[in-house]
Amino acid sequence: MQVEKSSGHGFDGRVEWCACFVSWCADQCGLIENGVVPKFSLCTDGVSWFQNKGKWQASGSTPTAGTIIFFDWNHDGRANHVGIVEKCENGRVYTVEGNSGDAVRQKNYAIHDKVILGYGLVQK
Repeated sequence: MQVEKSSGHGFDGRVEWCACFVSWCADQCGLIENGVVPKFSLCTDGVSWFQNKGKWQASGSTPTAGTIIFFDWNHDGRANHVGIVEKCENGRVYTVEGNSGDAVRQKNYAIHDKVILGYGLVQK
């Protein structure tokens, strides 16, 4: 899948599209229009928005369905992937992620996995 200028994000060519996927899903649910989730194409911008709004939950917490999950694959303190929490049970967080192997995929992680940077809380 390629995110292009027609996506509404203003790109001229292919980009990593996990954040665009999350923004698109939020937009389809009316969450961007209601100011609950930002429209973002960079994971770091999403983290900053949630933190600045006081809607940030630290890693190691138990998220609820619909929460935005941010990952730090290389452990440098900066988000470089994002997805949506589908559910959390038995010590695992289940997600839906865009740009996971260039596809939308369901994945799961231990709640205390070191790659989880934190969560953006989706509250109306």
